[in-house]
Amino acid sequence: MAKVVEMWTSAANQGYAPAQFNLGGMYRSTSGVAQDYKKAMHWNRKAAEQGFAEAQTHLGIMYQNGEGVAQDFNEAMRWYRKATDQGDAKAQLNLGNMYNDGKGVAQDCKQAVWWYRQAAEQGDATAQHTLASIYRFGKGVTQDYTETARWLHKAADQGHVSAQFNLGTMYRDGDGITQDYNEALLWYRKAAHQGDANGQFNLGCMFNNGQGVSQDFNEAVRWYRKAADQG
Repeated sequence: MAKVVEMWTSAANQGYAPAQFNLGGMYRSTSGVAQDYKKAMHWNRKAAEQGFAEAQTHLGIMYQNGEGVAQDFNEAMRWYRKATDQGDAKAQLNLGNMYNDGKGVAQDCKQAVWWYRQAAEQGDATAQHTLASIYRFGKGVTQDYTETARWLHKAADQGHVSAQFNLGTMYRDGDGITQDYNEALLWYRKAAHQGDANGQFNLGCMFNNGQGVSQDFNEAVRWYRKAADQG
């Protein structure tokens, strides 16, 4: 790993933006080096100032969280906007969060939805799950369970564990969609196999009640124990 750090440092010092971004990421996440937010900020800024969109997004995150710099929501917004100008989905998601929470900008649910949609349509699973929740509860949009299910499916198909669990619950309860225990079982199982305690517990309930599967108390107990082992 030391050789990798040496290689990236050499390239970063020569002004190669991807190397600067990668080095910033290493210092931020302790991947192969001691965590150092100031160095992470230094190298992310170098790449961001060259127009590297991912670095601009990470710089926004660091300002938002106060990592290696005083927390500054306005600066976070500034760097997110630079990245969204280049179509960066993570920046679009984060900008949506800023509008949703009213950080660095006046709270505006409609603007939040607009940015979440931009990220979701690019395939960002977190944005898709967030958009599903927004439609479920009608925050900034008209409540629409069909849209909820559509976006949950998109996120769940990418392995987003909360989307898998929530989709399972919609199918189990017939909440805005046709009740389907087989589909509920499918999505609870997917969430459970990713280690989701709620998915494991609800999968246990499906076995306990014989919903979408033959009643099996042993399997029910097995999944209850897996959930319980997570506290």
